[in-house]
Amino acid sequence: MMASRTMKAVQLHEHGGPEVLLYEDVPIPELGSGEVLVRVHAAGANPPDWYARAGFTNMPQELRPKLSLPFTPGSDVSGVVEAVAADVHDLAPGDEVFGLVRFPSLTSRAYAEYVAAPASDLARKPSRIDHVHAAGLPMAGLTAWQYLIENGHPSPSLWQSTPHQPMQLGPRTTVLINGAAGGIGHFAVQLAKWKGARVIAVASGPHEAFLRELGADEFIDYTKTRAEEVVGDVDLVLDTVGGPDGHRFLRTVKRGGAIYPVFFGEYHREEAAARGITLSGTQVRSSRAQLAELAGLLDAGKLRVGIDSSFALAEARRAHERAARGHIQGKIVLTIT
Repeated sequence: MMASRTMKAVQLHEHGGPEVLLYEDVPIPELGSGEVLVRVHAAGANPPDWYARAGFTNMPQELRPKLSLPFTPGSDVSGVVEAVAADVHDLAPGDEVFGLVRFPSLTSRAYAEYVAAPASDLARKPSRIDHVHAAGLPMAGLTAWQYLIENGHPSPSLWQSTPHQPMQLGPRTTVLINGAAGGIGHFAVQLAKWKGARVIAVASGPHEAFLRELGADEFIDYTKTRAEEVVGDVDLVLDTVGGPDGHRFLRTVKRGGAIYPVFFGEYHREEAAARGITLSGTQVRSSRAQLAELAGLLDAGKLRVGIDSSFALAEARRAHERAARGHIQGKIVLTIT
């Protein structure tokens, strides 16, 4: 039994910069049907966390989610099951688990000592890695998997009405990954190589050795060379950066190829259609089955989780400050002791 019914969590009571993140006492969550209580050992920090903290100012006004304050960010967890609801039979106290919790509902509250999570959102933690590395895997790994390997769910993204259908990758496929060193990007490099594709990684110069270790066949330092000026005839661009210049990648893709934008960007859809280029994306969802496949690749030594930095839960502000400086190599993770 837990001696206290309160726990430490990170909350924001107003939107703003990293300084609005406060380390506070809150009630330990109650379990609902189908849920387990996880004692969190590590929580992944992801872009939706800082987008939410800032009030989604990077999204069009009409698409901005409305948050109830106070708000606890976070949706990636790795930890140990503390308790289970009466109707949960496939997990038990003491099990080590990891997962993407309740995304994209923004009710995950993972920056905390305990999380109540649907059992179906959790998988067994990979045995070869610690909780810090496991917490870096769910959102970014599942995003890369659902964009490149198998979408696995019917939910459309915010910018298209039809489900995403990934291109089949193989030895004759060339994939360009923009933002290759980041959370999603570094998993995408590895998954594309696992499928046998030729991978062109675009990132800043200091990340070259890291990305070549992960399997990148070619590296482009975007601070020195614009990819569209030196690359052509690729089958697929996975653009994890987005923004107003996304359309420049149209020049790199062969007719019949595709661009998969991970976030909002300007991709000149009419020009893409005229060039026979498919634009398609998805909204990541939790999947126990896909997490288990990722865990299997990790335990087999075919996938690794890059950790940029880790911070104690009480230092969540510093984690968000690190994110704001950019040039992230892998994942930022919060640790809970």
